[in-house]
Amino acid sequence: MGVKTFRTVVSVIFVLGLIISGCAKAPVAEVDAVRAALADAKTAEADRYANSEYGTANSSLAAAQSEVEHQNSRFALLRNYDQAKQLLTKAQADAQAAKSAADTNKAQVRSEAESTLQQTQTAIMEAKDLMTKAPKGKEGKAALELINADITMLETSLPEVTTTISSGDFLTARDQAQSKLTKANSIKQELQDVIAKQAELSGKR
Repeated sequence: MGVKTFRTVVSVIFVLGLIISGCAKAPVAEVDAVRAALADAKTAEADRYANSEYGTANSSLAAAQSEVEHQNSRFALLRNYDQAKQLLTKAQADAQAAKSAADTNKAQVRSEAESTLQQTQTAIMEAKDLMTKAPKGKEGKAALELINADITMLETSLPEVTTTISSGDFLTARDQAQSKLTKANSIKQELQDVIAKQAELSGKR
């Protein structure tokens, strides 16, 4: 190989090296960062407490990955990951927003569960008070005993709501408390109807 030929080969290799080094590189680190942000959001239970925001973040990551794959399939010199990076920036922000929303919503749901539990306790006390005013005639004795049993059973079941709250499962706790409040209000209504009926009968005598 002559000197001229050798210089030509070296020049070609040098130019190819510049071309290769100038090729756009896939945003691997950015993708990993978004995945980590989504993992943080999942740990904060965004899939339960901020389902919409969490879904948006996952969709944003999917769109970004699709763009990255599209660019990877192109000839090296034609690859451009600018759009993919923009999508990844959005996905990162969406993941952080999902985590923030989950933290906010979780606190709100906990407050609702605790408030509903307090309302249930109040409703039970009111039901007990109504029991003292309910007619004690023989005809209604059996029915009142059943109602009283329901009140007792409901009251003894309240600690399970507190336990669920303590476990951090605020959605389930809220559902439990709401179910018990509905039951307590139903008992109250039944007693109020009984008392009203007795008052109506007494008025006709």
